[in-house]
Amino acid sequence: MPRHDPAQAKRPARVEVAARLHSAAIHLLRHARQQDVLAQVGPARLSALSVLVFGGPMGLGQLAAAEQVKAPTMSRIVAGLQRSGLARIKRDPSDARRIRVTATTKGERLLQQARTRRVEQLAKILSGSTHRDLDTLLRAAHVIEQVVKQAAEGKQ
Repeated sequence: MPRHDPAQAKRPARVEVAARLHSAAIHLLRHARQQDVLAQVGPARLSALSVLVFGGPMGLGQLAAAEQVKAPTMSRIVAGLQRSGLARIKRDPSDARRIRVTATTKGERLLQQARTRRVEQLAKILSGSTHRDLDTLLRAAHVIEQVVKQAAEGKQ
C-alpha cells in the first residue's frame, strides 16, 4: 500500500501550475501588447522582426518555422517588413535559390522601442506590488527561464 506523503499533497500538481502560468502569461502579455499599436506595425510583423533581431539573419523557412507559419505566409510578412524598411532580403551566398532575411537598423530600433514600451507598461502594472511580491516574481521568472532553457536543450 502506498504511503501518504503530506508534503506531496500540499504541492500543486504540475497541470494546475501549468494552467495558472498559461492564464497569467496570456493576461500579462495582453496588457503589454496594448503598447504595440504605437509601433504601427502589425503583430505578425513585429513578432517576425523580434525573431530576426534576437535570432539574427535567417532563411525564410527558418523564420516561418520559428513563427509557426507556412512559408507563403512568412513571404508576405517579410515582404511587408521589407517595404517598411524594417528588414532586408539578400540571396544566400551558398545557394542562390535561397534568401536570408536580416533586420535593418530601423527595424532593430523600432523593435527595441516597442519592447521598452511593453516593459514600461508591465512595470506600471507592478507599481503597487510589495518588495516581497516583486522578489517572488523575480525568482519565479528565473525558474521559468531555467525550465524553458532545459526544455529547449531537450533535458525534460
